[in-house]
Amino acid sequence: MKLGNSTFVLSIFLLFFCCLPSLAEDKILSGPLINLNELKPSFEETDNSIDDVIKNDSIKNKKKILPKNNLSNAKLIGLDKITAKTSEIIINLGETKKFGPLEIKVLRCGKIISENKNDSVAYLQVKDVSENENEKVFIFNGWTFSSDPTIAPFDHAIYDLQLVNCNNV
Repeated sequence: MKLGNSTFVLSIFLLFFCCLPSLAEDKILSGPLINLNELKPSFEETDNSIDDVIKNDSIKNKKKILPKNNLSNAKLIGLDKITAKTSEIIINLGETKKFGPLEIKVLRCGKIISENKNDSVAYLQVKDVSENENEKVFIFNGWTFSSDPTIAPFDHAIYDLQLVNCNNV
């Protein structure tokens, strides 16, 4: 009889734990819905928070009045993955340059010191203006670093961009 009692107690125990999840209340908690019509586009707008990031202690903030022929610029390397050819692209701040069907605009460029080494950072906006793409959407909109381009990777099927350095900053 001892074996029968332990089997009975074990079966009641297993039945209790199998039915326990079905007794729990199923509530799905969600946040407020976002109205997409009220969102403002983030492209071609300057943001004061970018200025705050540049004024950070780790960035050398050198404000100079530069002559017109000595403008601040960013030097990028563009790679065509199909032909395996690289191109050097020098873009002045605020100007737009084309690389294949890509339009590249550099909004900010600066130098930082991290772990006793100098590093260049740039805020890029890249559009794909080929026929099948929407011209109002950036395929890349963010900061990129010369020492580690994988932090904010630029992702395109055919082209690749990498920041080399910032000049006259």
